[in-house]
Amino acid sequence: MLAMNYRGPYRVRADEKPMPQILHPEDAIIRVTRSCICGSDLHLYHGMVPDTRVGMTFGHEFCGIVEQVGPAIQNLKVGDHVLVPFNIACGKCHFCQQGLFGNCHESNAQATAVGGIYGYSHTAGGYDGGQAQYVRVPYADVGPTVIPDWMDPDDAVLLTDVVPTGYQAAEMGAIKPGDTVVVFGAGPVGLMAARSAWLFGAGRVIVIDCEEYRLEFARTFGPAEVYNFREIDDVVVFLKKQTDSLGADVCIDAVGGDASGNALQWFFGTKLKLEAGNAIALHWAINSVKKGGVVSMVGVYGPTGNMVPIGNVVNKGITIRANQASVKRLLPRLIEHIRAGHINPKAMITHRVPLADVADAYHIFAAKLDGCIKPVLLPNGA
Repeated sequence: MLAMNYRGPYRVRADEKPMPQILHPEDAIIRVTRSCICGSDLHLYHGMVPDTRVGMTFGHEFCGIVEQVGPAIQNLKVGDHVLVPFNIACGKCHFCQQGLFGNCHESNAQATAVGGIYGYSHTAGGYDGGQAQYVRVPYADVGPTVIPDWMDPDDAVLLTDVVPTGYQAAEMGAIKPGDTVVVFGAGPVGLMAARSAWLFGAGRVIVIDCEEYRLEFARTFGPAEVYNFREIDDVVVFLKKQTDSLGADVCIDAVGGDASGNALQWFFGTKLKLEAGNAIALHWAINSVKKGGVVSMVGVYGPTGNMVPIGNVVNKGITIRANQASVKRLLPRLIEHIRAGHINPKAMITHRVPLADVADAYHIFAAKLDGCIKPVLLPNGA
């Protein structure tokens, strides 16, 4: 089968790889119909996530047709068109029982933090992902969800990560009616966080980024006030002035370790990799939120330490909430939001690229070329 093949930082290609096999009675084999490149895939692509091994297939956002099921599978049948949450979750462990499907204790049993994630390094279990023609899906009675007949598959594939992650970012912000919400990052997750903030009652939404085409998209998709941080002398001072010198009620870090905007953070976190990435967006969030406010984190950082102003967290009485999105928990609500027209995920898709051209797709997305917001990979024959 054709699959994306990681060859080292900034180097990916499409190669022939062996077909996946049923390895456990609860496995299923999915023929992929759509797979996305996520902003967090760029952390892998840039060599910022430990134990990302040559030969791995990325891709944690995909949907497809059930081709084969293990003997223990009861909820799926061959021919079902399913969306597959990026969390690999057993559904039975202590954390899954609490709805924390992103922290499953079985799918990544040697980890003390994140659960298993498709195509996201051996730090997240070492599972091959969905940027391929076929993929093995463990615990297939738990994660995969049959796509409703009325739903556009382009919407469905974005329900595997981007939509629930942005929605949970707003949910974790504990937004109250009339709150001012600042979202750092105008990528797909930041766009969904901005859109979702309104669903929770926000009175004002501000998006900060440095790419004009993304900011213009956020202006209408959010809708949101947008500001380019490269045109601002001091982001924190600017946001304080925008909020009666108090600060925002809620700040959302939707960027993570691939941020830009601070030379020192870039040098230690991105260039030397002595930190888990460039944490400037988290700095801005902590310092821009009001006293007693909430910082919500969904941006991806590596497992090592970061330089963050933890003293300000204490002295301002800030609440920080963070996690990988629990996709399975959120899906019923998000499906209803799409049906009702409250959200339109597929509007973010700007590029559809054959899987054979995956190297070009990564370059376009990583370099922010051609107005790329969200690329979708289409396997041959899909």
